[in-house]
Amino acid sequence: MNSQKQEVSTANALEDWRATERAAAVARRGKLAAQAALNAANEAAEAALATATAAKVALESASLAEASAATTASSARLVAHITRVDLADATADAELADVDEAVAQASYRDATARAGAPEQDV
Repeated sequence: MNSQKQEVSTANALEDWRATERAAAVARRGKLAAQAALNAANEAAEAALATATAAKVALESASLAEASAATTASSARLVAHITRVDLADATADAELADVDEAVAQASYRDATARAGAPEQDV
């Protein structure tokens, strides 16, 4: 072929220009979509990192709460044990007081009987 420059008609040149213009517009829209996808991916990565950090902190908090609950339960068991001991002591004291009262009442009745005085119920 010979290297002659072929002249393009005005209609063909306009058609080529419009086709390349459409291709450029499609490429620009593709670039915008790709940029939007990149932005969304970056935001998703940041959100995932924040979620991972929050989960780590929540796990640490749960571990501390578990340790605190175990300490509280241990203290509550100790208080319950001490309270049972106190109740047993109070019950024994009340029973001894009842016995002492009965003995004192019997002593009073004996004393009044010996004195010949009529008993007074108290």
